Amino acid sequence: MIGARAQIATESGEKLIRRLCKHWAHKLEVHYTEREGRVRFEGGSCRMLAEPGALTVVIEAQDAQRRERLEEVVASHLERMAGGEPLDIAWIR
Repeated sequence: MIGARAQIATESGEKLIRRLCKHWAHKLEVHYTEREGRVRFEGGSCRMLAEPGALTVVIEAQDAQRRERLEEVVASHLERMAGGEPLDIAWIR
């Protein structure tokens, strides 16, 4: 497995985790609590952790192509679920 990580400045981490997990739960394996969410995708996974002032997102994938695709999918969904809040999502590999 290869991975990527992003630490996103936001006060809405818990809300974003809840929204994303509820959104994906209808077609993916999802587990979440108030502060943490895990989503299993085909060929990879995403773990989200809400911390004071930040949301940490860790992606693991079987290969580089799937990792890049998961980065795009997770980032676009985070931005959509954030409403008007601007998010600076920079993946570190």
